Amino acid sequence: MAMRLLFALPGFHRFDRGAEVALLAVADHCARAGDAVTVMGSGGPRPDTPYAFRHVPAIDRKWFERMPSMPLLRGDTVYEEASFLPGLLRRYHPDAYDATVTCSFPFTNLALRRPRIGGKRPAHVFVTQNGDWPAITRTSEYRWFGCEGLVCTNPDFYERNKDHWPSALIPNGIDLRRFSPGSGERVRLGLPEGRPIVLMVSALITSKRVSDGIRAIAAVPGAHLVVAGDGALRGEVDALAATLLPGRFTRLTVSPSDMPALYRSADAFLHLSLLESFGNVFVEAMACGLPIIGHDTPRLRWIVGDNEPLVDTQSIPAVAQAIATTLAATTGRADGSARAERFGWDQVGAAYRSFISGLLR
Repeated sequence: MAMRLLFALPGFHRFDRGAEVALLAVADHCARAGDAVTVMGSGGPRPDTPYAFRHVPAIDRKWFERMPSMPLLRGDTVYEEASFLPGLLRRYHPDAYDATVTCSFPFTNLALRRPRIGGKRPAHVFVTQNGDWPAITRTSEYRWFGCEGLVCTNPDFYERNKDHWPSALIPNGIDLRRFSPGSGERVRLGLPEGRPIVLMVSALITSKRVSDGIRAIAAVPGAHLVVAGDGALRGEVDALAATLLPGRFTRLTVSPSDMPALYRSADAFLHLSLLESFGNVFVEAMACGLPIIGHDTPRLRWIVGDNEPLVDTQSIPAVAQAIATTLAATTGRADGSARAERFGWDQVGAAYRSFISGLLR
């Protein structure tokens, strides 16, 4: 069954953050499978995409980092989304689609579900890429949330929501043709040779706890921390690293095409967020053969399995010990790249198509 689908997100074709990468991969799969797919975002056209792209202007969230938090406008990401709303309302014609897909709330969700007079609006699918809080909260603007289908990116979300919304448990995925074990490229990427590298791939925001990663690495002699990312805390992170990790810290941004090479250039992957909705970075690192050091939760073990060095990351000494032990274990470690194969986009995209077509039937 061929479908007419709209994927809408402010950052599409402008940024390659986790949500953008994930939903664009699904859009790409659906278009290649025969669906008529339109993508709306604030970037520009990209060559060789199988879907139609429509530019909708939005203001980069970095310009809102110092704006006050208030109901509806609760952070820089929501300010960015609010700037996306006027253009989306102008370009979105409900009768052109069978279903719409986003992970953005409140403005994008509300725009795509706006009532129609004398017509039926498309089915709306919401993806819990950034959390399931819009679906489970019943106060403030969250009372306005609604959808015809909820994609839950982990088992916790699915169990909480399956009795309230038509739901499917579908994880995020990765391109297994790109992310795989191989040789690193430290010289080309400007990374130090001859010393162990611990990699963090993260936005520089409070919940990602990059500063705690710096404190943990400081207790591991000889280890070099590489942070790939940017965000509002860049000044704080750089200053702390200059104090605690002189000569042992690199912060950089790389193009999406260089991410596999960056993973392969590291010896271990560190991510300290206490509760990610999914965390594509875990699967990307695992697919490239890196050991994963993260917060020990059933959700993360559902992704990476039981052989990774997960600990209570609220204890900085425990994190430091896990890093030291992992870097010292040069043999005998199970390679998680085979486990990552269940997260290939072909499987994930097929699950999306099956779920959406079932909702339409």
